[in-house]
Amino acid sequence: MRDLHDTLSNEISCGEEGQHVGAFFDLDRTLLAGFSAQSFMLERLLSGGMSPRELIEQFLAAVNFGLGKSGFSGLIGTTARALRGVPESMLIELGEEVFRKHLAADIYPESRALVEAHAKKGHCIAIVSSATVYQIQPVADSLGIEHVLCTRLEVKDKLLTGEVVKPTCYGEGKLTAVNQLSSEHGLDLEKSYFYTDSHEDLPLLEAVGKPRPINPNDRLRTLATERNWPSRRYTSRGQPGAMAYVRTGMAWGSMVGSLLFAGLPAWLMSGSRRQAANVTMSTWGDLAAAFTQLNFRVKGEGNLWSHRPAVFMFNHQSGVDAIIASKLIRRDMTAIAKKETKNNPILGAFLSAAGVIFIDRFNREDAIKALQPAVQAMRDGVSIAIAPEGTRSADRTLGAFKKGGFHLAMQAGVPIVPMVIMNATDSMPKSSHLIRPATIDIEVLPPVVTDDWSRENLDEHIAGVRSLFLDALGQEEDTVSGESAELEKRE
Repeated sequence: MRDLHDTLSNEISCGEEGQHVGAFFDLDRTLLAGFSAQSFMLERLLSGGMSPRELIEQFLAAVNFGLGKSGFSGLIGTTARALRGVPESMLIELGEEVFRKHLAADIYPESRALVEAHAKKGHCIAIVSSATVYQIQPVADSLGIEHVLCTRLEVKDKLLTGEVVKPTCYGEGKLTAVNQLSSEHGLDLEKSYFYTDSHEDLPLLEAVGKPRPINPNDRLRTLATERNWPSRRYTSRGQPGAMAYVRTGMAWGSMVGSLLFAGLPAWLMSGSRRQAANVTMSTWGDLAAAFTQLNFRVKGEGNLWSHRPAVFMFNHQSGVDAIIASKLIRRDMTAIAKKETKNNPILGAFLSAAGVIFIDRFNREDAIKALQPAVQAMRDGVSIAIAPEGTRSADRTLGAFKKGGFHLAMQAGVPIVPMVIMNATDSMPKSSHLIRPATIDIEVLPPVVTDDWSRENLDEHIAGVRSLFLDALGQEEDTVSGESAELEKRE
């Protein structure tokens, strides 16, 4: 949770600042839950890029390495030989695909908070891992980490040669790589940090002044206890506990309870479907947040109420965004959702009862027709909630904006209220089906008036609103996730 993140990063925030302080992070089980190589191999296998023979060889090499019958050089050598003649561009593309589909959701929120804390202090941050750059670079880009120290496979004429560049970044090799980085950037290792899960990284742990084990294996845990190294164990990713299933089930199940035991009685007593929808939505938002231990820190909360009706636009990070919208907007609201959502037996029925409008993202003409009732609803005093990206981001990167919500605001003559969600992925990343406790930061920006908008200047205004989101998120103007860009092309 965010409060926990503040505690974790307190040592950094109170410490020395400057580029001479290094912050070194291992990858697997430190920045990521699990092992990136497994996801990489699985994707190659499913895509047909790995032969049965290579699979067997890789498996045997991993077993021998795990049993101590061969060293890391033997393990990575087997991988390199299997990739002889493969274009490097293919591995770069594969690495990006693996990140979007698997690794983005495996980044520990706690480790992300540590990286952000080091960045705020101006420290020199690096990932130091025995993995290859194809596994690491997308993670580094997502976290804003400049330096990648890793095991390199030899490339000539843009093709892998089947050889490994020596020395590898394993054991003593990690210390060698960090020493070189320190020499180039004037780092003071005595004031530097190293985060890792493995005792195999002991040479670098002993070289820095602030060794910080994360999710330590048995041998490192023993060493940390003996040497008084502060260690931490994260549970926000990886195998969930039983309570995660219970909380998630209660959150979605409370949709039905809110409708039957709050919304329906309100309808029967008041005769107003709108009043029933208001009671249902606000009740569900409160219950779902309570059941899942979701806490919200809202900046600019007054902007939620200053101008209504409005088009409330939020960046789409997570499945809990629906809870956020219900909890914050609370009343006199409906939403725009993709038509696939209607097929969900619980969520689809709940949203249909609430008057949500479903559109086909890939059929522009049908989508425009479906939006007309929303224009009339806003003229009748009902606000609209919409995610202009049209799909969830895998790594918090703001995607391209689709035009539907902007047309709505312009036609109805209502303002746009940007709701910038900072870290909903802490609770439920894109590929997850479980909601975990978290404190989510949200900034509600001042309403954007649309009175002088026209079709001729609409693109300019869309870019302006998107820039507001980017500024609040601290992202660059040209940052667009691959999946969102593809959706924009289809539109």
